[in-house]
Amino acid sequence: MIRRTLTTDTIKALMNARVVNRIDYCNAVLAGVHDIHLRQLQGVLNPTARLIFCRRKYDSISSTMRDLLHWLPIHQRVEFKLCLIVFKCSHNLAPKYLSDYCQPVSSDPGRRNLRSAARGDLVVPPTKTAHYTRCCFAVAGPTAWNSLPASFHDKQLSCHLVPASPENTPVPQSIRRHTMSTLVTVSS
Repeated sequence: MIRRTLTTDTIKALMNARVVNRIDYCNAVLAGVHDIHLRQLQGVLNPTARLIFCRRKYDSISSTMRDLLHWLPIHQRVEFKLCLIVFKCSHNLAPKYLSDYCQPVSSDPGRRNLRSAARGDLVVPPTKTAHYTRCCFAVAGPTAWNSLPASFHDKQLSCHLVPASPENTPVPQSIRRHTMSTLVTVSS
């Protein structure tokens, strides 16, 4: 009843403020979490998008989320957030305790001549347990960063403000485009 009286832009702003902000808050802690838990959060985003565009329950919503709302699926939102935090660490915009986990491979004298050092990869510390340590930022952050193409690792990467960023943090547009292009190839 109320939905009919609101415009699409109004309901979109309302859903971004009430639902999407709650999902994005601290979602970097979801790195390495099993897909069953991420599916539950995806199950919150999908009906939100259906509500915004008045779609029925069983209508496909993934292309609408990608093309009209510019929303990423939950697992890609988590990866984007991790890469954003690592980007902040590499540009001294993050706290020191996080920046200490983002050491370039080239900073280790024994690894300076490796291809990963030339690419600008970060050191991923060795782990003893399989599941729980891949969830921590020390492993998940550098792993997500190293999975990006080498062109994103450049220190001179031009930064632009991403309009959809809630904190108006400088983020390379190319990282956002890479994440969106990954979504297009996955959903096709």
